[in-house]
Amino acid sequence: MKRFIYGLASLSIFLASACDNKQTSLEPEWELIWSDEFEIDGLPDPGRWSYDVGTACEKPAGCGWGNNELQYYTAERSENARVENGHLIIEARKEPYKEERGYTSARLVSKQKGDWKYGKIEMRAMLPQGFGTWAAFWMLPTEPAYGGWPSSGEIDILEYVGYAQDTVYGTIHTDAYNGMIGTQRGGEIHRAGVESEFHTYAIEWSEKAISWYLDGERFFHFEDEGKGPKAWPFDHPFHLILNLAVGGHWGGSKGVDPDIWPQQYVIDYVKVFQRTPLQKPSL
Repeated sequence: MKRFIYGLASLSIFLASACDNKQTSLEPEWELIWSDEFEIDGLPDPGRWSYDVGTACEKPAGCGWGNNELQYYTAERSENARVENGHLIIEARKEPYKEERGYTSARLVSKQKGDWKYGKIEMRAMLPQGFGTWAAFWMLPTEPAYGGWPSSGEIDILEYVGYAQDTVYGTIHTDAYNGMIGTQRGGEIHRAGVESEFHTYAIEWSEKAISWYLDGERFFHFEDEGKGPKAWPFDHPFHLILNLAVGGHWGGSKGVDPDIWPQQYVIDYVKVFQRTPLQKPSL
């Protein structure tokens, strides 16, 4: 009799395990759909990246891409952006350049070469250091579905300012929530060694929410509150931006150290994943 009872118990455990396995198989998985692992030395892959160039204004003085930054962004200039030993290096340099700018750097964009709605966006990188550095990994809308900034949204996957050592920020900007009116929504996480070691920065973006991660640890979550596109414009394709700024309203708010340059933002890879369709469990 005891053997019969033990046998029934074992069968129940086996069936429960099988059901669990079938349930797990219903969970969608992340599928890699786009990546750059920076395997070929030279300039960044033109099939994946273009450049924003200059100071983002017609007049040379005081523009700085809207943030009063000090750099001139160059294109196809290896001193500022190059692939070397399996890494993308974005380098900010203190040097005279066009339009009387005292610094140069690079801003790479995937617009029209990598544009997505929803997914897991991930980068492994080592960040620059020192007062005046401002590194970012972020996304802007490929088309202004709801109008100019910030109406169509902005997703800042990573921002790092050198004076706030070991602190990483993730933020969104929309009509309702943006930095110009002090209502932006965001989170931060403290992690020692981001300037000397590689770490992984990511978001998971779905139809109803965006979550931010550092090395797999979630540190910020933002949901669609059902208030329409003024609060949630994240329902259309966005593209990637990688840049290293100098100074600016935030990056330079504690001053710019003139003696730390050049500084490097070193990226090991950038990957984009999307969910696979649900699969029926095999019998």
